[in-house]
Amino acid sequence: MSAPVPDPYVPDRTDTGLDVARYDLELDYRVATNRLDGRARVHATALRELDRVVLDLDRLRVSQVLVDGRRPERWAHRGGQLVVRLARRLAAGESVVVEVRYAGHPQPRRGPWGDVGWEELTDGVIVAGQPDGASSWFPCHDTPADKAAFRVEVTTEAGYDVVCNGELTSRTARSSRVRWVYEQAEPTAPYLATVQVGRYERLVTATGPVPQRASVPARLVDAFRHDFGRQAQMMALFVDRFGPYPFPSYGVVVTDDALEIPLEASGLSVFGANHVDGRRGSERLVAHELAHQWFGNSLTARRWHDIWLHEGFACYAEWLWSQESGGRSADAQARTAHARLAALPQDLVVGDPGPDLMFDDRLYKRGALTLHAVRLTVGDDAFFALLRAWTQRHAHGSVSTPELVALGAEVTGQPLGALLDAWLYAPVLPPLPPAGTGR
Repeated sequence: MSAPVPDPYVPDRTDTGLDVARYDLELDYRVATNRLDGRARVHATALRELDRVVLDLDRLRVSQVLVDGRRPERWAHRGGQLVVRLARRLAAGESVVVEVRYAGHPQPRRGPWGDVGWEELTDGVIVAGQPDGASSWFPCHDTPADKAAFRVEVTTEAGYDVVCNGELTSRTARSSRVRWVYEQAEPTAPYLATVQVGRYERLVTATGPVPQRASVPARLVDAFRHDFGRQAQMMALFVDRFGPYPFPSYGVVVTDDALEIPLEASGLSVFGANHVDGRRGSERLVAHELAHQWFGNSLTARRWHDIWLHEGFACYAEWLWSQESGGRSADAQARTAHARLAALPQDLVVGDPGPDLMFDDRLYKRGALTLHAVRLTVGDDAFFALLRAWTQRHAHGSVSTPELVALGAEVTGQPLGALLDAWLYAPVLPPLPPAGTGR
């Protein structure tokens, strides 16, 4: 990959000159004291000649650093960055393994979006890393553009369920503690790596081409089975509309605490107890988080100004599910959303909202409306062909809006640049094309 450009949305994340291929994480965690002891091996390649390696790591204490098994010239950890001065320069294209031992009491990072990263629950842990919280629990190149494979080993007290991204490859009990090992081969952005710890029951929710599982508090199992009972149908719909599901399996975690919003990680989604009410009151969010496995987790915006490529698509998936499940049509949902947005301030640029507005609900809805405008313009067949081509051509890669515009012209045979410019880069909300246009 080429050297990433520093992202003004997260200005403390600098270009490190590294392309990370794999993270091997060994974590020992004690729930009662929130004590984390970790060893990370970061396998990377130099994108240019380097005399130092820089990794993001927040407030944990570093005790040892090795580079290819040897001590570096020196290292320093301050200001959220671990700077390792190398004993010899790395040539461009040369590989390196940086091993870091660290420990402490992890806390979420505080930023303009609230607290992100490793956070204690009443009895367990949630990791919510978007956009820059990965460094709260492991040393990394914390940018969405640098995707890597993961092996995560977590040892904690017996009686807790541990869920990470990837597939569970082993579970070993040793006296009063249990070691869990997860492997994820699919390249994953650091913010999408996760550890969830809680007292959960494990459920199998679907078998077949995409195995589905869940970890749920015992008191919520019956309500969960009802509320998430149509997730398999959602999966079938989205595979038809978006293309093959991009991971080996799909998991859901429901915490015993309430959460403000659900969150996605690679191959799994996390919901709060408040999202399970026995009445399918949060079913649109079940669809939204599942859709992120294609849009956000497999296809990840190279830089944060393109976050509409995550949230606009996931919001549109809600509307598709509404229609499929016998609710309001996607077109009716779009026209209601358009009327509501038209009554709100016209100060949001969807394609570059700025860090303060990147999670504004208007971005979600207007991003979805952008897709509906494309659908009305090119017709259903071309629109869904475009979505399937988009997910397959860029599977597990980094994406940008110009790449979508170019692919749109290729797949549909229509230039979409002017249409998307109006929807994405002008603050004033454009009118929707009439229903039936392009069919």
